[in-house]
Amino acid sequence: MEQQLWIWMWCSIVLLLTTCSCASRKKYEETKCHYYNQTSCDNNKNEKDCTSAIQNCKAGENDKPSYCYAVWTNDTKTNKLEIKLKGCFLNNVECQGQKQCKDKKEEMKPNGLMFCCCEGDFCNSEIMWDPIPTTPRIETTSAKPLRDENELIHTIVFSTIPLVAVASMFLFVYWVYKRRKIPQFSHWVPSSDSSHLGNCSPILSNRPIQLVEVKARGRYGAVWKALHKKDTVAVKIFPPQDKNSWLVEQDIYQLPHMQHDNMLSFIGAEKHASVIEGAKNEYWLITAYHDYGSLCDFLKSNILTWDQLCHIAQSMARGLMHLHEEIPSERADQYKPAIAHRDFKSNNVLLKHDLTACIADFGLALVFQPGKSCGDTHGQVGTRRYMAPEVLEGAINFSRDAFLRIDMYACGLVLWELATRCTAQQGAIPDYRLPFEEEVGQHPSLEDMQECVVHKKLRPAFKDSWKSHPGLIALCDTMEECWDHDAEARLSASCVMERITWQCRQYNGTAVTSLAP
Repeated sequence: MEQQLWIWMWCSIVLLLTTCSCASRKKYEETKCHYYNQTSCDNNKNEKDCTSAIQNCKAGENDKPSYCYAVWTNDTKTNKLEIKLKGCFLNNVECQGQKQCKDKKEEMKPNGLMFCCCEGDFCNSEIMWDPIPTTPRIETTSAKPLRDENELIHTIVFSTIPLVAVASMFLFVYWVYKRRKIPQFSHWVPSSDSSHLGNCSPILSNRPIQLVEVKARGRYGAVWKALHKKDTVAVKIFPPQDKNSWLVEQDIYQLPHMQHDNMLSFIGAEKHASVIEGAKNEYWLITAYHDYGSLCDFLKSNILTWDQLCHIAQSMARGLMHLHEEIPSERADQYKPAIAHRDFKSNNVLLKHDLTACIADFGLALVFQPGKSCGDTHGQVGTRRYMAPEVLEGAINFSRDAFLRIDMYACGLVLWELATRCTAQQGAIPDYRLPFEEEVGQHPSLEDMQECVVHKKLRPAFKDSWKSHPGLIALCDTMEECWDHDAEARLSASCVMERITWQCRQYNGTAVTSLAP
């Protein structure tokens, strides 16, 4: 009798699990969504094919469900909707159970971006705005037919059966465990990328992002201006061969205390499979967007007052000081190690709307963990024009301080760039030029830079017109001590910060005097 009871319970469990498994597979099967990207479709001559595109959304890792989404704008005057994006959206709890694509925000702003997501094939074919009311709705009462007695009994019975089956399953597992005495052990084995993905909390699901325009192209890919719902963001897209730089950079951004006013603000990292069949993955790094762009681009088309130069130089030095600083903590998750940038230049310093500088691009950065050596890392990386003499000579096995001094050499060159475009000097402001552009041109080879910096020991020239302002004269002294040929004689970032702060206070509002004949 007991054996028959166990057989009956086991059959019930198998039946229940089979039913749940089938339901689960059905739920997380491939979803079909309408696909649309306004940026791509505006350049697509075949409009019919563009507007009728279908995207097959596969379940994510660990069988995470996929949903559909839409982004659009609404013209409140004409009440006209303009679709911006449609497609797949991975594993977002806000979408679960939503059969219609609705934006439920309380207020619709004129020409503002709206967003919705939903569950089910082609559920994003129709979109709507259904705001949650600020005051509770008054519902009219109406008589509702009561369930009859049989229906109520059926409901109770069918609600109880799964609970009984689950309880039976736990009893069976416990009985097997007691009989066999299976030892417990940890069976989780991390994948090759788990050290990065496990710590990277923002890389959970792909966001609905519309790429608007390319703002810059560099060695590791392109930087796009993009839209994420109603926010403007920057997206740095790495090609497949530069995946390691993508991993390094996101790891740097997520170290403790890296959310700093003078560091570029990190939003998230994502791996994207191209919509085009057969295309390889792309790796996205999503950060804050700043309209002024890089310091290099800003100086090409703008000149600076002495106060503006001071503000940019101070905030840049403060960011470099914070990057180089080791912040001890009793808690391991709050310890910030010292970090060397290794590609510091005006292109990697961004300007916020108030001209506050923030440092970006950590693809070559080196983290100095306590008790660990730098290994065989050699320093001939970065941008040739900004390489220190010891880097151009191909030195290897640097210490931590040696790497930080390399950054300070480049810092001196960026200070020189600021001075060349400052109105504190007497006379006309010359056109913007890169460091050593007069000596080696715009595209120097490694040999050109070695001859110029190492053998001839040349540095960018100071203009006679700078002698008209004592603040610029003091800044020139700081530059010279930053780019000293002897690396150990160079100023630290904290010292540069203190000097510039003092110089800017001392010479604030100093009038420009004429040069003696």
